[in-house]
This record gives sequence, structure tokens and C-alpha cells, in this order.
Amino acid sequence: MTPNRREFFQAAIAAVAVPARVLGANDRINVAVSGIGGRGNDHLLFLAAQQNCRIAAVCDVSQEALERAVASVEKLQGHKPAAFSDMRRALDSRDVDAVSIATPNHWHALGTIWACQAGKDVYVEKPACHNVQEGRKMIEAARKYSRIVQVGLQSRSNAHKIRAMKLLREGVIGDVYMAKGLCFKRRKSIGHQPDGPAPPGLNWDLFLGPAPMRPFNALRYKYNWHWFWDTGNGDIGNQGVHEIDIALWGMGAPGLPKTVVASGGKYAYIDDQETPNTLLAAFDYGSREIVFEVRGLPTGTEGDLDRLGGNVTANLYYGPDGYMEVDPEGFRVYRGEKREKVIDEKRAEGEAYATEPHFANFFDAVRARDPKRLAADLEIGVAAASLAHLANISYRTGRKLAFDAASREFPGDTEANRMLTRPYRQPYAVPDKV
Repeated sequence: MTPNRREFFQAAIAAVAVPARVLGANDRINVAVSGIGGRGNDHLLFLAAQQNCRIAAVCDVSQEALERAVASVEKLQGHKPAAFSDMRRALDSRDVDAVSIATPNHWHALGTIWACQAGKDVYVEKPACHNVQEGRKMIEAARKYSRIVQVGLQSRSNAHKIRAMKLLREGVIGDVYMAKGLCFKRRKSIGHQPDGPAPPGLNWDLFLGPAPMRPFNALRYKYNWHWFWDTGNGDIGNQGVHEIDIALWGMGAPGLPKTVVASGGKYAYIDDQETPNTLLAAFDYGSREIVFEVRGLPTGTEGDLDRLGGNVTANLYYGPDGYMEVDPEGFRVYRGEKREKVIDEKRAEGEAYATEPHFANFFDAVRARDPKRLAADLEIGVAAASLAHLANISYRTGRKLAFDAASREFPGDTEANRMLTRPYRQPYAVPDKV
């Protein structure tokens, strides 16, 4: 996500629990925000801007982050929220109708399941889950407890992208045979750091939660957790999951692929990062495919997207009659053998980058008790995250993998199937029975 987008709109994880009563359009919803890092701070801003939304509680494993969050809410809304180091305490509170989860990836599924079990609705940040099996359990919990769960794929509430997807469905370039997602985000080396004691006020055990216990290391904390398999999924599961979702959206939600193959590596740098900074993945659906590319090193780009400069996040769609480019600033359509530009639509001046309307859409669905109103229902979010996870599994096993969408397994591949889930650390296990 580009820096200016982050400054404008970023949604972390918001799980919202609603009371048993039927909510009207003007009823206030009390929200707890879980995870007050960069994304969680953005959530505070967006939630404070929502009509009849009260930030009732904040949750974080860091006492310093909690204190900052309490001060922010006092400034934004004029009251002091409850503060909890453990999200479960907020879920126990009758003063909380909703929970926003802006934690690291490895907490998304368990936090969402706990919230559903507690009778709360959920807005959860992308990627919806840390592995494929978690996504299935999240969906089971949401359906079992009749919860409204929105995933923070805010492009689904972006006006110009909605218009672009409508044109694709109407056949502006014919039947799309390939969608390509680009995540060209410059990521510098994280270097090396020795293990050491956790900072005062940080509950390191609770931060790791479902992940294996490891000694504290500063590189495994604040943002760089994205680049370690225990807690993150690399840039394909960080920024890239947005573009994967947009690729699926433009192709009409084709489901899970027949095969996946991904190759790349962590090139140029010798440091402690585990995930690749360069990755090329292909998802085969038989008569069409999705291609996804991560580039974290200095790079050129493709077509007219070069005008965006060094950081490019975009989608390309190819059909027999032409192709379309979609990016945060607008979209363009080129048709015919001469690639004539027939549409060049820019993001409207003053138009939000979609996080704020995405929250508004969530609250609309919560008040109506209608998940069909959601722009990015949990199943949409889980589908996008699953593709990122399948690509990472192919990369880590080093081979092309066949996938059975019906059983959600790699037929006959024990090694790959183990990576569909993870060993959990008690008492933070994602339950088999939700």
C-alpha cells in the first residue's frame, strides 16, 4: 500500500459484536479495537468518523500502545475507553458490541472465532487468515453463530474499481482469460538483530499467541513480523492479498485453482528475513489463469503503470478484445490490434481510498443483520488469502502442486498438506470444532 494511501485510509481488523436487539439506522455500536499498531491507529480514526460508533475499548499486548490508544480516543471522541491487554476481556464486556482486529496475521483467525463465539460481529483485516485451514474454521464460526464478518479488502468499496469490475463483467475486453496482480513495493533489508529481553510492558507470550514460543527479537515485532513465517505471510499475504482479491473479483470469483506454482527467493540481501522479496506465482483454472508477482527490490514496471513511480500495486486483465489496467488512481482500457486507449478514468478528486466507506458498509450490514450487504464478506476474504497461502506452499516446497478444491487438499502430497495448517501453541489453538 502506497504511503499516501496509508496516511489517508487503512483499516486493520475490526470485529464488531452486536447486541441481540434489532439495530436501527441510528443505533450506536460500541466497538473494541484489538491491535493498536499502525493499522490499529488508522482504525481508531476511521471508527471515530463513523456515525453512531463509539470506541468502547482498546486491546493491545503493549502497555505503551494501550496508553497511546486511550489518549487518542479521548482526543477523538471525548471519552476514555476501557483498556485490555487480552482481547478476551473485551469480548466478555457487555459494553462492547463490536471488535476491530488489527493484530498481526497469525491472530486474525483465532480473534475472529472468539468474537463470533462471544456473539460479536467482526471486521477483520487482511489477510483473513494465516493459513488455509484457519479460513475454513472462520467461515464455520461466522455461519454457526450468525455473525456479520467483513474483511478489510477495502478495494471492494472503492468507486472506480467497482466501475472497472462492472465493465469487465459487461465484456469490455471480452471474456477475461488472464488476470495479473502486481505488488511492486520497495522493501529494504531488515538486517540482523540478536535475541534479547522483551521491552517492559510487552506481553511477549500473548503477542506470539498461536505461534511457537521464541525468544524476543525486535525484528519479529513491529511490522517486520510480516517477513517471518510464524507470524506473517510475506508481501503476497501483506499488500499482495488486495491485488489477488481484485484479480478474483475481475474474473468473477473462479474459486480455487487446479494447480499452483510459485518461484522466487530472498535476493540481494543477507539478513534475518524468511519470506521471499521476489515471487512469481501462477494459478491455473483450466481455460484461464491468475498470475501474481511480488518485487521488493528496485524495479521497472509494466505498461502505463510506470507513471506511478517506484511503488506500484495494480491489476491487469487480458481478454481477446484488449486489456485493462486498474490501480489506486484509476483504470484504463485498451482495445484492438493497435491497443487504442478507449477509456481512461481517474479516481475522482476527493474520493476516499475506500477504507472509510468500507467501514460504513460494514456497519450498514450489522444494523440490517444482512451479510449480503457486505462488500467483502468473509468468504471473499478467505478466498483471496487462500491463494496467497497456496502460492507460499508451492514456493516453500519448491514444486508445482495440484490442488483439489473439493477436499481443499493437495492429493497425495503429505508435505504440502501439512502446510495447510500449523501446530498451535496452547491455549491459543484454533479449534477443530468452533
